Amino acid sequence: MLDIKQVRQDSQAIAEALKKKYYSFDAVQFEALDASRKQADMNSQNLLAERKKASKQIGELIKTGLSIDDAKAKVNETLAKIESELEALKQQAKEANEALDQLLMAVPNLPADDVPVGKDESCNIEVLRWGTPREFDFEAKDHVDVGESLGGLDFDTAAKITGSRFSVMRGGLARMHRALIQLMLDTHSRSHGYKEVYVPYLVNADSLRGTGQLPKFEADLFKLQGDSEYYLIPTAEVPVTNMFRDTIVDASELDKGLRFTCHTPCFRSEAGSYGRDTRGMIRQHQFEKVELVQFVRADQSDDALESLTGHAEAILQLLELPYRKVILCGGDLGFSARKTYDLEVWLPGQSAYREISSCSNFGDFQARRMLARWRNPETGKAELLHTLNGSGLAVGRTLVAILENYQQADGSLTVPEALRGYMGGLERLEAGDC
Repeated sequence: MLDIKQVRQDSQAIAEALKKKYYSFDAVQFEALDASRKQADMNSQNLLAERKKASKQIGELIKTGLSIDDAKAKVNETLAKIESELEALKQQAKEANEALDQLLMAVPNLPADDVPVGKDESCNIEVLRWGTPREFDFEAKDHVDVGESLGGLDFDTAAKITGSRFSVMRGGLARMHRALIQLMLDTHSRSHGYKEVYVPYLVNADSLRGTGQLPKFEADLFKLQGDSEYYLIPTAEVPVTNMFRDTIVDASELDKGLRFTCHTPCFRSEAGSYGRDTRGMIRQHQFEKVELVQFVRADQSDDALESLTGHAEAILQLLELPYRKVILCGGDLGFSARKTYDLEVWLPGQSAYREISSCSNFGDFQARRMLARWRNPETGKAELLHTLNGSGLAVGRTLVAILENYQQADGSLTVPEALRGYMGGLERLEAGDC
């Protein structure tokens, strides 16, 4: 959520900055609502002064010859009128504040100054490439054909059990999927300084509002039926980040490092993506991710984004998967993000780089919605934290990349060296292993 003080200071400048995200901020509506709130507050203060003055008039009225009862009655009549007007003004101010809050809850975060201008992903700027795509001496298959040939990937059974955009994995492929999760968690917790956490897969609406999925993206969520307003998590970002909602962190705790890694299934309805990536595991309703979340001081967040992205890159390098790193342009930037790097892994079956991780700095945008703060010992005041997160990595897409990059001409699959210790020393997967 944007700082309302900053918006009040120059709403036109806010509107101009948001154009980089191709978002049209209604500064006129904001100013009208804010003026209504301000006027109601001023009128309330004036009436409070009148009420104070009126309550002192009983003695003056008695001096004019009125009886005590008549003087009290006259003053009480005035006070009743003032109270009625005050109640109306309180309601007016409440409605204006609620309207302002609803307006700002739907406004995206301001992009960082170094975010490039552009309307969509075609305008994202490549920062680096790592690794050289393998040259095949046979026609490379996509992950669906490789996985089905191994007998380890089954979409038809998943469709029978549930529906489209789900998958069943068997044998060695299911084992590799699990091994990937363990590799990621171990690397982030042992080498990168993250604390592993386990969180609920269901969250309430307040949690989704805190990280920015609600109210704007409710159509992308799976909401449960019943008395409680619960949603399946779209990513571990939501429950992990909300661990610090309505919390003031001690500076000593923050200085030790608030880094968390978490593995969860993720659930997305993929509203608006019909017809895109309907084949295979690229875009599913249920998938696994290992998430990275950091909480830092404001002056640390730029450096934290670089380090967090590097931690996600480390997994791709361990698995020797070629990838590229891009900075998202304004038009491709997420609702809550001020700056984002995407990591795109090379997929031979598509002859293209595809997203496997998105690493974002949200500044104080999420923290303001959640009231996630830290106590500055120098001032004694509570200040907003800065939040960051990224996929370290999307497990299903990592499996996709292995299936396509490590496939062999005879239909077998070489197990990446970094995974062999997690798979009992297994070096190759063949059809009989699944």
